[in-house]
Amino acid sequence: MRWIWIDKFVEFERGRRAVSVKNVTLAEEHLHDHVPGYPLHPPALMIEGMAQTGGVLVGEAFDFQEKVVLAKVTRAVFHRHVRPGDQIRLEAVVQGEVRSEGAGIEGRITCNGLLVAEIEMMFAHLDQSRVPLDLDEENFVFTEDFIRMLRMRNLGQLPPPEPGGA
Repeated sequence: MRWIWIDKFVEFERGRRAVSVKNVTLAEEHLHDHVPGYPLHPPALMIEGMAQTGGVLVGEAFDFQEKVVLAKVTRAVFHRHVRPGDQIRLEAVVQGEVRSEGAGIEGRITCNGLLVAEIEMMFAHLDQSRVPLDLDEENFVFTEDFIRMLRMRNLGQLPPPEPGGA
């Protein structure tokens, strides 16, 4: 991940549910360009924050051994704006269970207890047996640095990285 659109995980139930938070501040450059003169956190970046929250939830279920990608945003409904000074809470709940093919996520974003957005998305696991693409062996989604950062924040009971890879 190049840009991380969540600040931290506050709850994590392996394979079931994850809750993260994002503090929206005027220090973020995108707020000044999205709607000039009226700083808003763009809905597309809230979808990305939910994708990162759900993607870590799905990836962690298989110890980050699979490459997890967002396959589809099934539904995204926004109810209110998010402005600088707001802290949003992103809750991702697995629909059913995380399977070898991937998982569906139901997401809710709230701010001060008020519903901001409802988002449903699907994630897919990529590996050579399912995708006949010329993909590197390196996990370009969950890099060793990214997993190390999650461990420093005590996300669940993450296993140590395998030597020479993520």
